[in-house]
Formats: sequence, structure tokens, C-alpha cells
Amino acid sequence: MPDHAVVNDRWHPASWQEKAAGQQASYPDPEKLRQVLNQLSGLPPLVTSWEIEALKAQLGAAQRGEAFLLQGGDCAENFEDCSSPIIANKLKILLQMSLVLIHGLNRKVIRVGRIAGQYAKPRSADLETRNGISLPSYRGDLVNGPAFDAESRIPDPVRLLRGYGRAAMTLNFIRALTDCGFADLHHPENWNLEFVQHSPQALEYQRVVADLSKSLRFMETLAGTRNSELHRVQFYTSHEGLHLHYEQALTRRVPNRQGYYNLSTHLPWIGFRTAEVQGAHLEYYSGITNPVGVKVGPGMSDDWLQELVERLNPRQEPGKLLFIHRCGSERVNEVLPRMIDAVRRTGRQVLWVCDPMHGNTETSHSGYKTRRFEKILHELQQAIEIHQQMGSILGGVHFELTGDDVTECTGGARGLDDSGLERAYLTQVDPRLNYEQALEMALAIVRKAGT
Repeated sequence: MPDHAVVNDRWHPASWQEKAAGQQASYPDPEKLRQVLNQLSGLPPLVTSWEIEALKAQLGAAQRGEAFLLQGGDCAENFEDCSSPIIANKLKILLQMSLVLIHGLNRKVIRVGRIAGQYAKPRSADLETRNGISLPSYRGDLVNGPAFDAESRIPDPVRLLRGYGRAAMTLNFIRALTDCGFADLHHPENWNLEFVQHSPQALEYQRVVADLSKSLRFMETLAGTRNSELHRVQFYTSHEGLHLHYEQALTRRVPNRQGYYNLSTHLPWIGFRTAEVQGAHLEYYSGITNPVGVKVGPGMSDDWLQELVERLNPRQEPGKLLFIHRCGSERVNEVLPRMIDAVRRTGRQVLWVCDPMHGNTETSHSGYKTRRFEKILHELQQAIEIHQQMGSILGGVHFELTGDDVTECTGGARGLDDSGLERAYLTQVDPRLNYEQALEMALAIVRKAGT
């Protein structure tokens, strides 16, 4: 491998089109797609370059062990989820989890939601067949509709504009909530969901709130002033940048800064299925200035991992590259140490983040796609131990979760079993931790990695 990566000066936002692109929609009317993309390219950005640079600096701190990334949200957002209760509940559970992590890890927590753009999903096959009828697979609301009929499954470029609009409305509401004091750490009672008092984790969470509130009052009494930074917490967005035409249309130069920024989100990531070294996604991501995540796991060779490091962070910027490992509870002890060692041999650093969800998907006896809480927890606990043993830093976690009372993952403190999945199984793609399970996971992180 070369000692120093050469930055590709020939890169431009459309250079990915010269490469093979997987997981892309096949639009029947290319001219309509072109017209929509031209319109999208002229719309205002969804996020700003200074927000992106602020996040990158904080991720650099996480890479050094001075902060901790909490990244979570829906496996795939639906356009109909753009409603105030659903958005507020997502913020509430991430804020509650972050409070637990701040208290237990004694580190600043970086809050990043899989929100305001998680409208496209990779699929294992281009076609879905039911009762002898084959139709294009549902690729997320950004591409087509979930209903199993020919009209719904035709990719429609107008959905790109609808996705942009839903993302803009979601971001507007998030910013309004955080600006008005909704996220004030002095008032965590604002974040309680309706069923909080029924959670087996409620008492432990309330003890955390009481301890942290007491500490805040003590520190502010000594300082003689209120800490304004705790009145308005920062909240960033992320999504899998799967639909490359959409990402390209929102990739811009900005005044007084060098390079191109993807202004659709603060933190885009490359999925496991599209991280090929010679593929279009790696080409696109290699040129943007945002921090970039990559899902890594079994099946990736050492050379592959090292090439990702070289291509995606040639200037060795702290906080620029996240490796989000998804190994599965049965393989994490085999796979993760090798990946850590492979990156270490490059002489470069990445921000390691654990995704204990995607390697633990299975089908229940009742036919539902699900994940077992104990397997998710086991992978997370093993990852913490492996990083500690190897002198590495686990700088964050990545969960598919919701602030709603769904029944999609089995287990947890309430012991949800297969028969209980049908009560509120709402996901159209992957199963998510519900509110109680997510809060329980945050408490488990503190017990395992707390200082």
C-alpha cells in the first residue's frame, strides 16, 4: 500500500456515474428524472457547512476518547412519519439515552439521529414475488411505494422532491424544539414519554436524572451562573446516502470554504452492500468534505478495509471517517479484533462505532423479521471488551430504535416473546428497539463501560 494517499483532483459530484452503482432505482423516464434533479439542485441546502465542521470536530474528540457518539433512529423513515409526535418522541428517547450516557461515562455525548433523510433502503433483490407475481422491490419512500401493486412500485422521481420537503419540515421542527428549550438538560422531565412510568427502567432512569440535576445545580452554584450550553443541546442528522442522484443534487460548494459538502445531512454513511472499493458509492464519498461513516463487518478483507481508510480519509483528518462495525453476536470475537488490527497497520485512525443490530437479524417462529435483545446486548458488550483489551477506543454506538411503543425486537426487561410481536409490529423494513429496550441498552452501556 502507498505510504501517502493521493487526493483525486479529478473528482466532482457526478464522477460516481463513471462507476458501477449498486442499489439504484431504475427510472422508466430518464428525462423526468433529469428535470427533477435540476429542480432539486436549485433548492436551498438542508444543513450548513459550519454545522458539518462542528460535528467533525466533536467526532474527532470521540476518536480520542473525549466524547461518545449516540447515533440512532428508524431503519427507514416513511413520509407519513413527518408528524410532530413521532419526531418529538425520537428526540425524547435520544435525549434520555444521552442523559444516561453523560452521567455514566462522564463524557460529552454527540447526538446524531437517523432522521430527516433516511428514506431509501437497500434490498437483497431487485424484484419481490408474491403469489407468482413479481414487482420491483420497495426501496423506500424516496423511490417508490410499499403497496404491492404495479403503480406503487414504479420508481417515481417526484418522490425525490417529496423526500426533500419532508426532510426540510423535519429539520425545521427539530431546530424549533432545540431552540425553544425542549432539550434543556435542566428540565429532563420534558422528555418523558407517556408510558415512562410503566417501564422497568423508570426508577433507575429517575435516579440518574436526580443525580445529574443535583450535580448541575452544585456546579452552577459554584460558578455563580447558569450554564447556557446545557440549555440548548446540539442535535445532528444522518442517513445512508444510498440514492446517489439525490445526494449529488444536494452536494455544493460553499463560500469561504474549500471542497464540496453534501448539504442533505451532517453525517452520511455508506451501507455494507455498497462499500465496494471500485464502486460508485466509494467514488462519491471519497470527494465530499462531510464526516463519512462506513458499515464494516464479516466478508471484508484486510486489504478492503485498508483501502477504505486510504480512499475516504487521505488527509488524515480527525473525526472524518467512522467505521461502524456490524459483526453479529456469534462472530464479533472472531471478526472485530482482525478489523482493528488491519486499520492499525495503516498507521491511521478511525472512529470506531458499534452497530449491534444488523448482524443479529432473524425470522421468528411466528414469521416476523426480528432481533433478540440479548444478542444485541451480547455483541455490544463483547465489542466494548475487545476494544478495551486491544487498547482501542469504542467511540460510539449506532442503533435502529424508535421512541414509540412498538413490538419488533424480542426480549428486554419485559421479556417480549415471539407471540407478542404482532401487537405493534409497525416497521416496513428492519425491526427497531422500542423506547424501553433503547433506554435499557443505554443503561447497559454504562454498566459495562462506565468510569
